Amino acid sequence: MNPKHLPVRIKLLVLATLAFGLGPFTTPATAQDADRERALALYEASNYVEALPLLEKLAAANPKDVVILSRLGFALYANGTTIKDPVERQKTLTRAREVLERSQAAGDDSNLTRIALGGLKAGNTGEGSFSKIRQAEAAMREGEEAFVRGELDKALAAYQRALSFDPRLYEASLYAGDMEFKKGYSSTDAQFRRDAFDRAGAWFAKAIAIDADRETAYRYWGDALDAQGKTTEARDKFIDAIVAEPYTNRSYVGLTQWADRHKVSVGHPKIEQPASSMKSEQSGNQTTITIDPGKLDPKTGSPYYWSFYDLTRATYKTATFPKEYPDEKEYRHSLKEEVTALRIVAEVAAKDLKEGKARSLDDSLNAVIKLNDTGLLEAYVLFARPDRGIARDYNGYRKANRDKLHRYWLEVAISQE
Repeated sequence: MNPKHLPVRIKLLVLATLAFGLGPFTTPATAQDADRERALALYEASNYVEALPLLEKLAAANPKDVVILSRLGFALYANGTTIKDPVERQKTLTRAREVLERSQAAGDDSNLTRIALGGLKAGNTGEGSFSKIRQAEAAMREGEEAFVRGELDKALAAYQRALSFDPRLYEASLYAGDMEFKKGYSSTDAQFRRDAFDRAGAWFAKAIAIDADRETAYRYWGDALDAQGKTTEARDKFIDAIVAEPYTNRSYVGLTQWADRHKVSVGHPKIEQPASSMKSEQSGNQTTITIDPGKLDPKTGSPYYWSFYDLTRATYKTATFPKEYPDEKEYRHSLKEEVTALRIVAEVAAKDLKEGKARSLDDSLNAVIKLNDTGLLEAYVLFARPDRGIARDYNGYRKANRDKLHRYWLEVAISQE
């Protein structure tokens, strides 16, 4: 199996290439080498059922073989999520976690291992259901069982059937696309590959039409596009994955690995902010603000401009938050508060620069000004400076500003060099 996509009941977590590549196959020198080659070939073909006993045997013979350990962990995970008996299922998944932890301890620092372990620790045990419609649920289960045996065509037919019973079943479209992707990826026929990847894209588009605010279909579509050499289109899909779900690590894997493959730098602007120049204390309805007078002198440069940020936030809690969020009984740090505070810094600094009151500004202030001028200050805050309070405003902002969130990655976070 190409480790770009995990088995279906592992929620197809992440596109990832293991840090420990297999390298080209050579003629087996021993019986153990022959077993290793066969086990890895079965794994690559998504036949986890047949691969599992061979991987168990190889891991027992060489417990320090990181490649075998990682494959064994995923094979256990894939098989475990299809076991119907809850006790046996949990036993297998517990062992999968132990094996993957051993692989990690031996030096496997791949995204695949880290995120899969995260899924196991979060309790992804395969006990949930896909659909409330009985026929759709049965078809999805049939697809799962076919997939772990490497029967991709049978799995694809099952997922298609599930979608016919439940047209709003996101996973059915997603998994059907994943089967087409795997078929194309493993084929040596160029035309078949192109056709399979195009069919995969069509399935991923169906999943997105069902739910545009889930990241996985975008990320998988990006895989299919990049495999066809459609670099720009792939990048855009990986960005769409982040826009869909920015507060989960797996959303970033596609863009991060795309950037690594294409030697592109990705990162948020480095905005360094001095320690706060103010302290506010509240007693009843009264707020007392203690100010460091030295920071209010324009000659101090950067600390002076950032003092406007501190002053805005010091008064926002009692003076502004109740008006901005009348339905919320308790104060929280919000997108509006953070953007208001940063915007006043940008406006005051830009005005002083234009009028010659400031000869120059540091990189951090220039970055804030540029974000404000391009209308991307909110996107920067939501992606680069979120806390729990700010994150609560993301969905509302995205509803009306998806284009700006996408632009932020294209124009700011991805290096244009």
